[in-house]
Amino acid sequence: MYCRNLREMINLNPIQRGGIIPKETKKVIYEFWDGYSICDFCQGKLDEIEHPNIKHFLEEVAEWLNIDFVRVTHGAREGKFAVMHAICKEGDYVILDSNAHYTSYVSAERAKLNIAKVGYEEKYPTYKINLDDYKKVIDELEDKNKNIGLILLTHVDGNYGNLNDAKKVGKIAREKGIPFLLNCAYSVGRMPVDAKKLKADFIVASGHKSMAASGPIGILGFREEFYDKIAKPSQNFPKKEIEFLGCTSRGLPIITLMSSFPYVKERVKKWNEEIKKTRYVVEELEKVGFKQLGIKPKEHDLILFETPVLDDIAKKDKRRGYFFYDELKKRGIGGIKPGVTKEIKMSVYGLEWEQVKYVINSIKEILLQF
Repeated sequence: MYCRNLREMINLNPIQRGGIIPKETKKVIYEFWDGYSICDFCQGKLDEIEHPNIKHFLEEVAEWLNIDFVRVTHGAREGKFAVMHAICKEGDYVILDSNAHYTSYVSAERAKLNIAKVGYEEKYPTYKINLDDYKKVIDELEDKNKNIGLILLTHVDGNYGNLNDAKKVGKIAREKGIPFLLNCAYSVGRMPVDAKKLKADFIVASGHKSMAASGPIGILGFREEFYDKIAKPSQNFPKKEIEFLGCTSRGLPIITLMSSFPYVKERVKKWNEEIKKTRYVVEELEKVGFKQLGIKPKEHDLILFETPVLDDIAKKDKRRGYFFYDELKKRGIGGIKPGVTKEIKMSVYGLEWEQVKYVINSIKEILLQF
């Protein structure tokens, strides 16, 4: 088939598009696939290893994100928990948005914190968070003499792909003197992110979702003001930092994260082109009965479509909800959940324009069959 000359399988899964590793990184894997292979020259601290040069890499990432310090985690969720556990007291409140990932809730629960949610400016169809309500929720809690330990905002959520104005929330947090954590699992590595411009005290990122790494692996960036709490050493083992249980990623995940970093830095410079491709997909597929949910026009590559046209076909086809998955697979396209036709998620991040057009034409062709 035509697409197989472009790629063995075109993957449309938003959770994977940003994690696809380049060929150069695949070559490096062979040198480090044995367990603990990066620990040969370790003197006790992962962030100080120079062979391979993890120390320099973390300094580069910190400069790239415009934040003071960076540590490696096993994923964005571990970074969120580390921040909550280090800077909040049991019973404090974490204020988060209604589109927050479930791990934001689980992290707060594990740290024995209370949760207050900021609601929507509009629910269906945009599911846009009312960012001004962060101030309202803060005021309500303070009126009740509740202590707020942290403000959390999902920079881009994993359901609708809505990009939030983090700077607005960062300003509110600074004015109120409350630490601000920005969850960038779907943004760092895909698009430009500047922590200081966004007024974020902490940034968590996902290597396997958005930084072309074979995870699980994540990044936690933090300001110098919080160094003593986040990087607090163990009393028994002074070289080991408590919040990271001494060391985190010690194998292929960090090697792939490091190897892909030059590639990732270059691709975020093409973010405007990625948005053009995404908006083109929305424009073309809405012509055939799909409806984009979330904020319009798209400002992120993750797209959620409401697809009544697919659901109508599924009611008639003997394969039911699996027909669309099957038909895409025949054309060398994957990443759409099997059995789902009422709503579908997709992303064309990193695909060539030729591939993007092939995907659109394939979907149109499938619909014309029925």
